[in-house]
Amino acid sequence: MTTSYFPPLSGATLEAANRLSIYLADAAAPADLALDAQVIVLAGNGVLPVIDAACTLMQQRDVPVVISGGIGHSTAFLYQAVAGHPRYRAIATEGRPEAQIIADIARQFYGIDSPRLHCESRSTNCGENAAFTRDTLAQLGLSPQRAVLIQDPTMQRRTAATFARVWRDMPGHTAWINHPGVVPQLENSPQGARFAGERQGLWPVDRWLSLLLGEIPRLQDTPDGYGPLGRDFIVHVDIPEAVMAAWRQLNQDPQLQDILQLRRISQGKAR
Repeated sequence: MTTSYFPPLSGATLEAANRLSIYLADAAAPADLALDAQVIVLAGNGVLPVIDAACTLMQQRDVPVVISGGIGHSTAFLYQAVAGHPRYRAIATEGRPEAQIIADIARQFYGIDSPRLHCESRSTNCGENAAFTRDTLAQLGLSPQRAVLIQDPTMQRRTAATFARVWRDMPGHTAWINHPGVVPQLENSPQGARFAGERQGLWPVDRWLSLLLGEIPRLQDTPDGYGPLGRDFIVHVDIPEAVMAAWRQLNQDPQLQDILQLRRISQGKAR
């Protein structure tokens, strides 16, 4: 995944995309709360700036770390991102679970002690990330009051809702602190739409837009959504009308119709 350009977007569509990005990243908690956590949980993903932010937090907070991720729908993107990185490309990827690759990055490039790193390498989707992380913490005898949760920012809010669903019947209470690491924002440039700051290691712009659009139907508490009234994968999520309006703006933009046709995320597949 490298910096990519996309044809310039209208002001309304650009604003809508950035609003959705902020909402889905769910990064409202003050950043210093993450420094008070007793456990760090990193869900496997292919967004290198997120992994870098997680590893930086690991350096700042000397606590156990659970990296959750097997081989799933997005693993190929992690392989591609690592292969294209000037330093990380030395890490073997092919056929390996996400958690093991990310643990190698943490050890080799951030100096994180191996005894702190616990890899959960079976999960293939967001629900399994939560369930298998719960099992891993139980096996370690850990029941944190506060834990940091880090995920691809397009999935952060849904991941938090999934963890809340899995943990709701657990004894005691774990407060999950969302820490996506990055909250991408799009801007128009002379070359076209791009991520502000030309940040490396993010998605191609068309893929990012399709991911934003695919998340809202999942978060809705409807018969077709993932909430209690639908598939019951997540707790109920309130979606503000301004966010729904932003989602409709992207759906109705004629310029994005080709993306929707080529990259529409099937509601029958978990990500």
